[in-house]
Amino acid sequence: MPYPRSLSELLAKWPTDDTQSLESLLPQVYDELRQLAHRTLRHQSPGHTLQSTALVHEAYLRLAKQDSLMFENERQFFGLAALIMRQILVDYARKRSTAKRDGGDRMPLADSLSILDGKSVEMVALDDALTDLARLNLQQSRIVELRFFGGLSIEDTAEVLEVSPATVKRQWSTARAFLHREMARNL
Repeated sequence: MPYPRSLSELLAKWPTDDTQSLESLLPQVYDELRQLAHRTLRHQSPGHTLQSTALVHEAYLRLAKQDSLMFENERQFFGLAALIMRQILVDYARKRSTAKRDGGDRMPLADSLSILDGKSVEMVALDDALTDLARLNLQQSRIVELRFFGGLSIEDTAEVLEVSPATVKRQWSTARAFLHREMARNL
């Protein structure tokens, strides 16, 4: 999706003009951030108390606290937003898990992005497996974040990471196998 030139300019100004650029940026990206939040939350269990709007607002607050952000393109911005939304959901799941002592919220994975063939998994367990994957292969971890949490296509993920779509497909397949194995061990 092509973005208006002003969006690119706002992202470029961000490091030197944080508050004004971020405040101008939000109205331009709000709808897409809500869609990103909706895609992220659809993997949550029914009755999840966090809503798309709240997730976008929390992500906005965390973005506003970031220092010296530099984006080469809009996809990098949305990639960071997806990562922040993942962190928010993991923090939320950890807090609920601690409070309930029942293992936390369960997250059914979408069929198209299935890691465990339709089984539901814990958000915290997924985060732990992704953290382990990042220690072994940071690029595979980023691919999972962008594809699963960000909802990006193979092509968009390749653009953000500046690699070929074939590399993304290969790494995506390997990362899913790793996560499947790690999470199956912990179920």
